[in-house]
Amino acid sequence: MDLLTSFLSLLHPIVLLFYFITILVVVFVIILENRNPVKTISWVLVLVLLPVIGFVFFIFFGQNLRKEKIIAKKGLRNQQQLSQMAESQVTKLSDGELFVTESLKDKRKIISLLLNNSNSIITINNKVEILKDGEETFRSMISAIEEAKEYIHLEYYIFVEDGIGNKIKDILIKKASEGVKVRIIVDDVGSWQLKKPFFKEMEDAGIEAYPFLKVRFPTFTSKVNYRNHRKILIVDGKVGFLGGVNIADRYLYGKPQLGPWRDTHLKIEGDSVHSLQSIFLTDWYFVSQEELYDKEFFPTSNTIGNTMLQIVASGPDSDWPGIMMGIFQAIASAKKYVYIATPYFMVNEGVLMALKAAAMGNVDVRIILPEKSDSRITHLSTRSFIREMLDANVKIYFYNTGFIHSKVMIVDDIISKVGSSNMDFRSFEHNFEVEAFIFNEEIALELKSQFKEDIKNSYLITIENWVKRPPIQKIKESFARLISPLL
Repeated sequence: MDLLTSFLSLLHPIVLLFYFITILVVVFVIILENRNPVKTISWVLVLVLLPVIGFVFFIFFGQNLRKEKIIAKKGLRNQQQLSQMAESQVTKLSDGELFVTESLKDKRKIISLLLNNSNSIITINNKVEILKDGEETFRSMISAIEEAKEYIHLEYYIFVEDGIGNKIKDILIKKASEGVKVRIIVDDVGSWQLKKPFFKEMEDAGIEAYPFLKVRFPTFTSKVNYRNHRKILIVDGKVGFLGGVNIADRYLYGKPQLGPWRDTHLKIEGDSVHSLQSIFLTDWYFVSQEELYDKEFFPTSNTIGNTMLQIVASGPDSDWPGIMMGIFQAIASAKKYVYIATPYFMVNEGVLMALKAAAMGNVDVRIILPEKSDSRITHLSTRSFIREMLDANVKIYFYNTGFIHSKVMIVDDIISKVGSSNMDFRSFEHNFEVEAFIFNEEIALELKSQFKEDIKNSYLITIENWVKRPPIQKIKESFARLISPLL
């Protein structure tokens, strides 16, 4: 016993020394990666102030795989075609050959930016329908699925085995029995509650279903931080859906502690469905190693529409944080107003400064946030940004008639953005996201009208009341903000 005690007493300083050497090496590696300085400092603080726990946290969430390209997509045929089309459109736009309306002349930089950073093709022949909640979204989705003749493609962050989840599963099984090809991608973390029997029932019916970036040891540490947050449905290459609504009952009935769930989704018909299809097929190749590029996936559109839009995808497989750059440019271009609804607000310094500069330049900047949140730490971190926004004349509203999960931005009655991306570090840098940037006055005004209805269900935060928060609350928010770049 005495010998064992002596050995442990000798081992303790050796283990301690080894741990601190490891931490120093990790810190050195982080610095050499030339990450965002804010994120670098945050990781260093976590490693130093949270011994052992901080190191484990870094192993799981701190590895930077963007440069390694989780998905090597440049060799795929659909991506090569998109790149060629984007280059052609950039040239035509700069030469004045590409049609742009008079109201869009001072917004051309945004279109060019999205072409250059994301190969986001401009399409004009589109019809867009705004779906304002889960009930409208699921009704429209189910109708489209039931009318499918050739194939159904679904890609979702959250797919829950509950009322609506089982209803959609049963409809998909029925369509598969009719000879419709069904392909499904679900995120392995977002849909972690799905059990094998749920998948087996679909697979037995001929449905192909894959998890995105399986979280299993030992690969757990390199993949848990990079999630597929997209919500995509494509039917026969003619109808597409994207937005903030996942497949779960909460989007219909809310949650007892939060109330009704307020969200926004889009139904798109027309040429932009091809862009949405390219995103799905790229992700399908990643999960299945099957490259699909038949003409049936890109049919000629019979839709007659006049809505100009660009579908933008970003994630660890992107050369640039395309969605974040588009948001920044849209805010910087604003002359009248910027309206934003988001469930989480933890932005980087660039977007934060763009918002403050716009507001201080007499642009009407309004942001709707939820009064209550489904995530404690992100809620605290979000609140830490409010004081400086109020100081810059940004109007902040707390939605208190349920939980607002919409990811919407409207600028100057002409630009609007709807998709899966939150206004936070994770959506900007880590998650696989998809957005529709829409250049159409009618759509912008409809979203603006909905935004004003949401304001009626919210209350304005005043700086006089905000500064009266209890000191302990301010301390919690400040500490949450320290790790906000890591969330």
